[in-house]
This record gives sequence, C-alpha cells and structure tokens, in this order.
Amino acid sequence: MNVRKLIKPVVSAVLAAGLFFGGASALGTSKASAATPESLELLSFGKQYIGTPYLYGAASGLTSAFDCSSFVQYIFGKEGLTLPRTAAAMAGKGTKVAKASLSVGDLVFFSSSNKWIGHVAIYAGGGNILHASTSQGVTVSSMNSAYWKSKYVTAKRIL
Repeated sequence: MNVRKLIKPVVSAVLAAGLFFGGASALGTSKASAATPESLELLSFGKQYIGTPYLYGAASGLTSAFDCSSFVQYIFGKEGLTLPRTAAAMAGKGTKVAKASLSVGDLVFFSSSNKWIGHVAIYAGGGNILHASTSQGVTVSSMNSAYWKSKYVTAKRIL
C-alpha cells in the first residue's frame, strides 16, 4: 500500500482548512503560509519522533536518538532529499527566506554561544519549530521565546 497516496488527500484537506501546526503566523503577519502537501507530510512525519532523546553527534540514520542536524537530515531524507550532516553546512543549501515569510518545512538556523550556526530546526508554522533540543530531545518550541529569538540567524527553503 502506498502511504503517500493515502496521506496526500488528507494533507491537502488540512492545508485547505488552514489547520497546519499553529494556524496563522505568530510572527506578526496574517499572510497565508505557502505550505505544500509535501512540507506538511514532512512535518507530520517529523512529529512522530517527538520525545526521542537528544544525543550529540548521533549517527546519521539512527532513530533512537538525534542531535539537531541528524534529525533534520533524517526527516528530509525520508522525502528523498539529501542534506549535509551539520547545521552550518545545511545553512549553505536552499534559498534564503525572510523570517516574516517562513513556511512550514523551511529550515531555521540559530547561533551557538560562539556566534556561528550551531542549531537547525524545521519551521512548523505559527511561530513554532520542530527540532532536537539538548534538554528535551525532539520537541516543538516557540521561535518567539526570548531564548530562540535572540539566537535566530537565518532560514532556508529546501522544499
């Protein structure tokens, strides 16, 4: 059975109804998201791993634990997209997206204490990111929290 053929009509209905993660953007714009059925499917697949523990340097393909970049690499890999292994290398891919124009599935990059890109997350809509955090493992966080807001660097569209 082809799961994608079963999921696409549901994802399309969710997209049409505006029911993706968070609804209208919490970034101060009411503009509709450019989420696609593929990006919503990617997000849905990624959310299945919420609660998976964090492990710095987790091996590519390992699903019992992730670090931020191995999580993103794994989720995008399931869509047939190959990404580099580190957050900094991933930031060199795709098309730059303004923070106000983020769409579900975009990659969002944050700085580390050294001021270089040290964290990557998947934009989940409504000002939220899906990512592997050191303290909570795979989780959803608000980009508008003081912590993430102060560390935002850039975003890229891969899909």
